[in-house]
Amino acid sequence: MDAYSGYNQIMMHEDDKAKTLFIIERGTYCYKVMPFGLKNAGATYQRLVNKIFKEQIGKTIEVYVDDMLVKAPKRADHIKNLAKAFSLLRKYNMKLNSSKCTFGVSFG
Repeated sequence: MDAYSGYNQIMMHEDDKAKTLFIIERGTYCYKVMPFGLKNAGATYQRLVNKIFKEQIGKTIEVYVDDMLVKAPKRADHIKNLAKAFSLLRKYNMKLNSSKCTFGVSFG
């Protein structure tokens, strides 16, 4: 599975928004979500998904930045593991990019 615009799903902490200020002719703006170009955006996003899936990583799911692999030795277990992953994604309001997701792959 692939998260949709991964970094842009992380809301900026209110105190940190001022650190992203930029000025253009029309006014002063700041980011409400984590912008792609921030130096630690990748590491911050990785920490977020590690925290969300901490109980499943290495057992039923593998996560690398915005790519997630839900796994199981049996089909019935795989459905349960997907349901748990979807439940966590829903709980944390994370979105998937459906055009980049693949389901039902046996291996490879």
